[in-house]
Amino acid sequence: MNAPASRDSVYAYPRTGWISLLNRAPRAALMRHWQALQLDPAYDWIRKPEFGLVMLRGRVGGVGAKFNLGEATVTRCALKLRNTEPGKQEDAPVVGLGMALGRDAERVRTAALLDALLQDAARFDDILDRVLRPLEQAVQDGRESRAGAAAATKVEFFTMVRGG
Repeated sequence: MNAPASRDSVYAYPRTGWISLLNRAPRAALMRHWQALQLDPAYDWIRKPEFGLVMLRGRVGGVGAKFNLGEATVTRCALKLRNTEPGKQEDAPVVGLGMALGRDAERVRTAALLDALLQDAARFDDILDRVLRPLEQAVQDGRESRAGAAAATKVEFFTMVRGG
């Protein structure tokens, strides 16, 4: 996720970027930052959390022929925030989406709630600072940790040429 062009605009961060981040962030970090917000928004389910399978595909050598690697379990859900202000007409429902690898209904519900709340300009900056930026750092730290662990197992092969 790239840094926003301007902090004044909700649209400086594309929705696809924050959905991606929410859905791949470490579960512990996501839940910790959600609980720190101390929000309990009212919502209705569009699609309750459900579990399914997706086919994972790969390419030989990263660029060659495609092949089916196997299946992975995913959880997904969709919800809409309920208007709780008395007398206020609801323009269009704010819909939040959540999806993650594995079977974790609470995680995808939390991601969907954050997605919906991020679409509110009044809450965007607070959630950006208190949730998205720390999650982005957690994802980066995890990536660097895995890269370091992989580099530690790297074996360098070389060939010596005899004679001329």
